[in-house]
Amino acid sequence: MKNVKHAQCTRCGRTVPAVPDLTACPCGGIFDIIYDYAYIKTALTKDVLARRQERSMWRCREFLPVEEDTVLPPLRVGWSPLYEAGELAKELGLRQLWVKDDGLNPTASLKDRASAMAVAKAREAGARVIACSSTGNAASSLAGNAAAAGLETYIFVPSRAPKGKVAQLMTFGATVVSVQGSYEDTFALSRAAISRWGWYNRNAAINPYLSEGKKTVSLEIMEQLGWVVPDYIAVSVGDGCTIAGVWKGLKDLYAVGFISRLPRLISAQAEGCCPLNRAVEAGEPWRPMEENTLADSIAVGVPRNADKALSAIRESGGLTVNVSDAEIMAAQKLLGRTCGVFGEPAGVAATAGVKKLAEQGKLPHDASVVSIVTGNGLKDVANAIAACGEPITIPGSMDRLLDAFAARGIAP
Repeated sequence: MKNVKHAQCTRCGRTVPAVPDLTACPCGGIFDIIYDYAYIKTALTKDVLARRQERSMWRCREFLPVEEDTVLPPLRVGWSPLYEAGELAKELGLRQLWVKDDGLNPTASLKDRASAMAVAKAREAGARVIACSSTGNAASSLAGNAAAAGLETYIFVPSRAPKGKVAQLMTFGATVVSVQGSYEDTFALSRAAISRWGWYNRNAAINPYLSEGKKTVSLEIMEQLGWVVPDYIAVSVGDGCTIAGVWKGLKDLYAVGFISRLPRLISAQAEGCCPLNRAVEAGEPWRPMEENTLADSIAVGVPRNADKALSAIRESGGLTVNVSDAEIMAAQKLLGRTCGVFGEPAGVAATAGVKKLAEQGKLPHDASVVSIVTGNGLKDVANAIAACGEPITIPGSMDRLLDAFAARGIAP
């Protein structure tokens, strides 16, 4: 790869070749992919990019660690819409607000970006089987992208994973193991199985290429904004891979001069599971927490990308915000009502965080903010119904309709 120098451990600094099946450093740290920015500057300019017809995460291939001859996965991942949310910005008292709807990816979550990258690297490694543990979205994204590429998958999920996500896994032909225990228990079993059978490892704690796939969301945001940098980018945070990827993409763009400054990140976690935010707020090392939230995709009590995530928050001068399940459910309704965007609980946690920070006066009124919606609401319809309520149910009678409207205070 002409654009890649090597991989470097974020903990001990060790450098190694960026081989396709690269896993964690022996010291326990996660590798980071180091690019040759001088080469990228000669290979890609804004004008060249503007003329490209490709509308997917592979649009900025010069920023990605894939070989020139690698056959890319067939599903169209990325280039999701960025909506200007004027009505919502007005409600929150912000100058500008955009919503990046990554729930419109093929398997309905941002994690398609990581899984597509994993499939590409698995092909480079000559692997036929990929495996991972997941609270749901990483699993379904891997199963879908691997199925489209003709690869076999073994997926480990905690038993609390929503049925909608498990249904996706089964539909995509994955071998699914539902683990009766926490996400930590699930991860440990997947790691042992991967070691035993030699499968390609898609786990975020092990595979450094996943955050490289996820960083494409920030590459897209900046291009869609015409390279005008917002003041803040808000991200829902679980194991830390997404916020780390967002920050890596922004730093890549800054390094080659595509943007002139870096935004601050907003790390939104659930109150019932916020080990990373708690560490930042206390100025201490992170400690495990229970996984006590309905936002299953960010219910990670032992975050596996803690080093990269904490660095991203701190380097950006970022804000942390912890939101309750009630605030998350309210954000589902708010996004739907003002933007027509249907997000799952974890997917709207970032927006819930923006709302909370705005109400607390921690976001300036003249701020410009991008909120990333990381997953579609159809992933978890039970909680969507709980948030928004049941429909009016009556016989086919105008009198009953009038009574029902009156009971709910509806005046057509």
